[in-house]
Amino acid sequence: MDQEKLQLLIDRAEISDTVIRYATGIDMRDWQAYRSCFTDEVDLDFTSWSGDIPMRLTGDEWTEMVRGVLSGFKSTQHISTNHVITINGDEATCVSYMQAQHYLPTESGGNCFTLGGFYTNTLVRTPQGWKIHKCKLTVTWSDGNRGLFDEAARRFSESEEK
Repeated sequence: MDQEKLQLLIDRAEISDTVIRYATGIDMRDWQAYRSCFTDEVDLDFTSWSGDIPMRLTGDEWTEMVRGVLSGFKSTQHISTNHVITINGDEATCVSYMQAQHYLPTESGGNCFTLGGFYTNTLVRTPQGWKIHKCKLTVTWSDGNRGLFDEAARRFSESEEK
């Protein structure tokens, strides 16, 4: 096997590892691992979920935002599959299916909310490895109690105040 083909395989594995670390960092509440997935500035497009406009944040700001919303859930499970990776020099695109389950027991019922769709991530090669520079979520379906996000954020905020 020539060196170019070997490097392509290594790059594909490292890109896939970054995308998977994004999911497991959230679920394990390992915010350092989650933050390690991103460049210093990241372009984010979650309009299909939030209805907000795309934004540019620092990796630290984005990590804190996600931490504030998702840490209030009792548990989450983000699944990332079917990675289609295209590499062009020091830039790559990884399109991957996603399913994100969010669980928070409440007295009113409706304890789960699940999203399905795909991510389109643009990554760049850095001295620290492949990092996500652009992240776009395309939600194609959802099911359950969307109001759990507000409740989870409220609970997390209250826990931080203590």
